[in-house]
Amino acid sequence: MGSNAETGIESPDGAANPIETDYEIGQDNITTQIGPFGLDVHNPVFLISGLSIVAFVFLTLAFQDSVGPMFNDMRGWLTSTLDWFFLSAANVFVLLCLFLIVSPLGKVRLGGQDATPDYSYSGWFAMLFAAGMGIGLMFYGVSEPISHFTTSMGGAVVGDGGARTDWAPLGGAMGDADAAFDLGMAATIFHWGLHPWAIYATVALALALFSFNKGLPLTMRSVFYPVFGERVWGWTGHVIDIMAVFATLFGLATSLGFGAEQANAGLQFLFGLPESDGSKVFLIIGITGIALISVLAGLDAGVKRLSEINMVLAALLLLFVVLVGPTMDIIKGFFTSLVAYVEYLPALSNPVGREDANFSQGWTSFYWAWWISWSPVCRYVHRARIAGPDGAGIHYLCSDHSVAGLCAVDDRIWRDGGAYGQ
Repeated sequence: MGSNAETGIESPDGAANPIETDYEIGQDNITTQIGPFGLDVHNPVFLISGLSIVAFVFLTLAFQDSVGPMFNDMRGWLTSTLDWFFLSAANVFVLLCLFLIVSPLGKVRLGGQDATPDYSYSGWFAMLFAAGMGIGLMFYGVSEPISHFTTSMGGAVVGDGGARTDWAPLGGAMGDADAAFDLGMAATIFHWGLHPWAIYATVALALALFSFNKGLPLTMRSVFYPVFGERVWGWTGHVIDIMAVFATLFGLATSLGFGAEQANAGLQFLFGLPESDGSKVFLIIGITGIALISVLAGLDAGVKRLSEINMVLAALLLLFVVLVGPTMDIIKGFFTSLVAYVEYLPALSNPVGREDANFSQGWTSFYWAWWISWSPVCRYVHRARIAGPDGAGIHYLCSDHSVAGLCAVDDRIWRDGGAYGQ
């Protein structure tokens, strides 16, 4: 491996046992200047992924009526065929993170034994939470538990072929509002609690370890160096990185689409702005522009500052909901929902023999694939943190805040009669 100046990778501070390789970071890159903008891109990865995405977008827009059903069928096939894999992988990630928190293997400091953190715990937490949840939590935070409550109240419905046609989690809770409330909240916490943050932690820690401690590029191919060795610098690694680009970009598009839908609905309700494809396109352009400015400003001036503003606004919203009340009912509902989550967790995380195929495949498998696609965004800010107690532990702290927000807002809606009134 070349020196820090040659590779562009910050050298570990103290003992870190870097990997020795003849590969020089950037040796395959294309460097050029287009007007005031300088480009430094990886040759096969950027060209193949970029051209493929442009072709995908063009074909999708040109043949919307044809590709829409095809994409729905493809998603249904993937989530139904690989549901056992998604659920099993997420369970393994949870156990791995818990193991790292208590194991000596989790005491590795990312960036070397003498590395010092670039960000405070509050800044680090803000960037992780904003990147990890963001639009999704706002979009599904209210609608999902109400959906699970409604379907649970309807109970299990068996079709002519003997298969269930309902979307209720597990066996539902026909006619029992209290049980349906507990099951709805447990299913929602399951999708936004330990499992998604364990997925984030596993991928982020792997990327951070191989970059900050082993001196390899901050890309997915580096994680596979122990498996493929020097082949990760060839087409084996190119394919890995191309797939990572596809997964991350389409995961981002999913979140952006949900956010545009929600923002458009809110603007229509408040100001009468029509819900149309044009409105959503303008919203997506605006959101993308703000994100682009934040990224170009850098982590300190852009991403960190925007994340902290986001956390302040989220905290004010949570505080407002709790104080407006009923405060004690909301606090009680938080602990009641946690107990329900622990009670239903083994059944909800079971990857085999499920009868609630619509829920486990249409909800859970979709979520786990979505979280996996987003996982690389939480990588850089882990530098100088302890892998287990800090790296994995802070992700579980993020899950606690997700649960608190869900319980506070949804309990208020139930207390106002929004769900029980149905």
